[in-house]
Amino acid sequence: MVSITLVILLSSHGFDNNNLLTIASLWGPVLAIYLMDIHIWYTIMSALVGGVIGARDRLGEESNKVYAAIFAPFWNEIIKSLREEDYICNREKDLLSMPSNTGKLGLVQWPLFLLSSKIYMAIDLALDCKDTQADLWSRISRDDYMAYAVQECYYSIQMILLSLTDGEGMRWIPIDGQNPQESNKVYAAIFAPFWNEIIKSLREEDYICNREKDLLSMPSNTGKLGLVQWPLFLLSSKIYMAIDLALDCKDTQADLWSRISRDDYMAYAVQECYYSIQMILVSLTDGEGMRWVDRIYREINNSIMEGSLLITLNLEKLPLVVSRFTAMTGLLMRNETPELSKGAAKALYEFYEVVTHDLLANNLSEQIDTWNILAKARSEGRLFSRIEWPKDPEIKEQVKRLHLLLFVKDSAANIPKNLEARRRLQFFTNSLFMDMPPAKLVCEMVPFCVFTPYYSETVLYSSSELRAENEDGVSTLFYLQKIYPDEWENFLERINHTNPSGDADFEESTTDNLQLRFWASYRGQTLARTVRGMMYYRRALLLQGYMESRGLIEEDYSLANATMNQGFELSREARAQADLKFTYVVSCQIFGQQKQRKAPEAADITLLLQRNEALRVAYIHLEESTGPEGDAKKEYYSKLVKADINGKDEEIYSIKLPGDPKLGEGKPENQNHAIIFTRGQAIQTIDMNQDNYLEEAIKVRNLLEEFHSDHGIRPPTILGVREHVFTGSVSSLALFMSNQETSFVTLGQRVLANPLKVCMHYGHPDVFDRIFHLTRGGISKASRVINISEDIYAGFNSTLRQGNITHHEYIQVGKGRDVGLNQIALFEGKVSGGNGEQVLSRDVYRIGQLFDFFRMMSFYFTTVGYYLCTMMTVLTVYIFLYGRVYLAFSGLDEGIAKEAKLLRSSALDAALNAQFLVQIGVFTAVPMIMGFILELGLLKAIFSFIIMQLQLCSVFFTFSLGTKTHYFGRTILHGGAKYRATGRGFVVRHIKFAENYRLYSRSHFIKGLEVALLLIVYMSYGYIKGGAVSFVLLTLSSWFLVISWLFGPYIFNPSGFEWQKTVEDFDDWTSWLLYKGGVGIKGESSWESWWDEEQMHIQTLRGRILETILSLRFFMFQYGIVYKLHLTGKSTSLAIYGFSWIVLAVIVLIFKLFAYSPKKYAGFQLWMRFFQGVLAMGLGAAIIVAVALTGLTISDIFASILAFIATGWGLLSLAIAWKKVVRSLGLWYSIREFARIYDAGMGMIIFAPVAIMSWFPFVSTFQSRLLFNQAFSRGLEISKILAGNKANVQI
Repeated sequence: MVSITLVILLSSHGFDNNNLLTIASLWGPVLAIYLMDIHIWYTIMSALVGGVIGARDRLGEESNKVYAAIFAPFWNEIIKSLREEDYICNREKDLLSMPSNTGKLGLVQWPLFLLSSKIYMAIDLALDCKDTQADLWSRISRDDYMAYAVQECYYSIQMILLSLTDGEGMRWIPIDGQNPQESNKVYAAIFAPFWNEIIKSLREEDYICNREKDLLSMPSNTGKLGLVQWPLFLLSSKIYMAIDLALDCKDTQADLWSRISRDDYMAYAVQECYYSIQMILVSLTDGEGMRWVDRIYREINNSIMEGSLLITLNLEKLPLVVSRFTAMTGLLMRNETPELSKGAAKALYEFYEVVTHDLLANNLSEQIDTWNILAKARSEGRLFSRIEWPKDPEIKEQVKRLHLLLFVKDSAANIPKNLEARRRLQFFTNSLFMDMPPAKLVCEMVPFCVFTPYYSETVLYSSSELRAENEDGVSTLFYLQKIYPDEWENFLERINHTNPSGDADFEESTTDNLQLRFWASYRGQTLARTVRGMMYYRRALLLQGYMESRGLIEEDYSLANATMNQGFELSREARAQADLKFTYVVSCQIFGQQKQRKAPEAADITLLLQRNEALRVAYIHLEESTGPEGDAKKEYYSKLVKADINGKDEEIYSIKLPGDPKLGEGKPENQNHAIIFTRGQAIQTIDMNQDNYLEEAIKVRNLLEEFHSDHGIRPPTILGVREHVFTGSVSSLALFMSNQETSFVTLGQRVLANPLKVCMHYGHPDVFDRIFHLTRGGISKASRVINISEDIYAGFNSTLRQGNITHHEYIQVGKGRDVGLNQIALFEGKVSGGNGEQVLSRDVYRIGQLFDFFRMMSFYFTTVGYYLCTMMTVLTVYIFLYGRVYLAFSGLDEGIAKEAKLLRSSALDAALNAQFLVQIGVFTAVPMIMGFILELGLLKAIFSFIIMQLQLCSVFFTFSLGTKTHYFGRTILHGGAKYRATGRGFVVRHIKFAENYRLYSRSHFIKGLEVALLLIVYMSYGYIKGGAVSFVLLTLSSWFLVISWLFGPYIFNPSGFEWQKTVEDFDDWTSWLLYKGGVGIKGESSWESWWDEEQMHIQTLRGRILETILSLRFFMFQYGIVYKLHLTGKSTSLAIYGFSWIVLAVIVLIFKLFAYSPKKYAGFQLWMRFFQGVLAMGLGAAIIVAVALTGLTISDIFASILAFIATGWGLLSLAIAWKKVVRSLGLWYSIREFARIYDAGMGMIIFAPVAIMSWFPFVSTFQSRLLFNQAFSRGLEISKILAGNKANVQI
């Protein structure tokens, strides 16, 4: 590039007068890309570092093992090559090599050089340990590789011993640490109540059915059975698999057990089945029957000891034995009746016959048959003539469990069926292996408060809202039934509703109707869902306090003092302790006003207060009175209320405020006025569209201990918490938004917190050190406009005041996000505008001054720099295309290309092609891909990424790029960012063309058409080495950007290509376009009102000057094209350019004549129409004559139209910037009409392809599949939803 630049500066081939512009055109895109390079490298490095840290923290442990197995061969080849090159010796090769990670050991096996000496270090720590086991493991876990070494050593010794021994030796070896058995039953008994409460909560939330609840629940492990009993879903189908192995076995007993033991849960299932059958048979029989049971088990045990089990038993008869016993347990599960008692006795006798005569070997069978005691009882008819029906709760539970174990054949991979339930359980169980501080007792834990701001969003869906149909005939309830069909069936099962199609049944039953309202509300982004989730904290503390108060979570716990956890919610001691440690404050700013006007939201909030005794509601109360002099007096109070024993609102506190607290956007004041009512040492800020889960609430004590953990020089002041976006399954757009958000709140914040130390508070659900922030300005800044993104300023404030912000991923909180394109665009517009205001804030200035260089750069590229680089991506396209168009107009591009060829320089081609790679956005997708790999595994990550591409995620992210650029750039130029309400409802309705046009016209459509104009001009007049193929490759990403920006809103619009909707959209759009504005008419109804609203951001002289400078670029087209016309030849006279302006003025006058409405001239309408007709024919004849008699060509006419369109838009932009001047000249009405024509033309350019695609029915079908693919995979009948097929409506 330098050599080419020198050639340009020294050349005299006709372009020396334009050296500066030529060099700027060449170097502009290169410099823009280099400015972005640091951000690209940060993106790549953050993905790699975040992946390593996540793997070290044991995120997705099973996925990490798969990842390690894929990585190991490549690493070992590198080590092998180093050995072949003699850089390392054989011993070093062994230490550096990585195991294949494909064996049975359930751990990631690292190279030995990372683990060497760690075992001896761990032994030294153990020898010096004077504390508890938990303290010892905490010290070992500080070194990740020491922890890995201890675990691998333990399980490897077990595996080796099992392979070396059999018989008594094998029994001596502990299986997965399960011996001594009593100790492990203690741990299982401690864990079981918590696990079962989690499963119970999943059933209450209707994620699982009753059958799945039975399979997922864990026995109490406090009974007589000397084994640890695992949840049945882990053991289901294992018995049948073991029987298959037994039937195929041709070797010894040891070989059979070795094969069974390869699957730990199969071994557990076999052992539990064996001993449970014995326990049940003993409880059912007495006398001779019990002696038979004892004899059979004694003989089998002796055979096992001698290793002759395959000789003693006829294993081919095992399926028959299992079927007989399953038939008997099926009867014993029911309540006792005389008929069932006889049937069970008969089934037991048949079981005896099968075991004695079929299962046992012939010699043993004959011995038992001729056994005097048994033969006499059989001959007298007393053998199993009656049985003891199970009455002991333990035996009854064991009968039911064994029946399910022998009867259920579902694989554990399919239980539970609900994907959300499976995800939650998977995350919870995996998080238990992650590093977290030990939890203190409830009485010693850090007290905390949860804090939620609420304004006027939906609290609880009413019956009318659920049944109200939209324009397509689809109700919210019908939509939810189709989106969540399994959860709907589980809900009906839970409330014992037998008629799923009976709407009257719900109307008649008040209780069922209320349950229905809650069921629907728990699937939306409602306050009811948030309150339910946050109250899980109290439920978890109740259970933990109850268990602790009875000594059930202590080291000296034994099965002898075990009690179940039923009724823990009624324990006064546990309730008092939980209330001391937890409270929940919802700041409902206008709750008082809602009560006064008897709004349904007030009644719903009162209902939530009645159902949740730990819930408190804060609100602002206004009292109006008349002063002594008759003037109106207003007094503001901040009040806190709860529900009393009668369900009425009981005022707890009332604080008089100095005045109206609302100073800014509203939400910060909503938090600030109520924060005084919070209690404890910590505050968790929760937004109104969040959720929580019981299994995560159980870990809150561990999270709060992070305040007392070592996180560097300063203790933490804000604990960042991972979020899960629960709206990702609604549609493809929701999935894109969910993945984008998940990538940031996991991998992104993981790197920001450690090692960069620049993590901020990006929103809820972070946990604040309450004392620290109350004494340092609070958690919300309330200045209008500048603090529109109030969340991040809490992070700025904490960092500036010597705080420390950390991030923790072993606990998660649910989060709802926008699910429609318009909602997403409004949200991103709000965030981008807020970030633009941050650039102007003193907080960012102070942080930039206080940080060192590296921390400052890390902060820049993760906050304001991210949006600047996003904007730079779009500006790179503009700089590149405007530079190429300038070179094309000046004719220099061909000369420069030839000079580069003579110099054999490839720098020019590299500079031209670099923008292609940047625009594709491959690098920006790296963190998302790494997150997929880390948590899903490599294969699932690749599959998920391919699915997203097929769903056109690239179109969505390119469209999102335009949204961020527009609102961030507008805020930088003019300021004035504002809050944009997005709405949190379900989006299945069709968005009208006019609504999309209003929202995206200035942010996407104009810019997309401008880029398209640049590409057309470049294609028409530019020189491209390689011809059309090179042009396509060079501009492919730019054309993709154009298509994404112009048609993205219609691609992702439900029923966007349905013909009837298209016709209706056209009528609506033309009505809106032609409707006159006026006082009180909003932009949604009139184009004129909307056009006036779109200019409101230009308020300052600085803004007008900047808009003027930016608008000058549109005049380049006319200046360049006019000298490229065939009519002008090779002339470069300035008079030609002046003449083009005269032509433009004539065109404007002709337009004015045609724009005059004859209705305004009632006296001579006929003359006006005649004159306009003659003028039209004369204009057409003049063009024909000019083409025939001059050098004007048809292509010149089209080129002139392109030039004049750009110039006209430039004039409109200038007129809007200097509105007052234009209005004073009396030209404003004409300018508005010209603008209307431009909007009509742009609308037609966009609408025409949509209308053409609507002709083909398969396009609409494909679009529905594209938008709702996730819902389709779960049985969504989206075609019925979009068509409003009321015949299929269930309620």
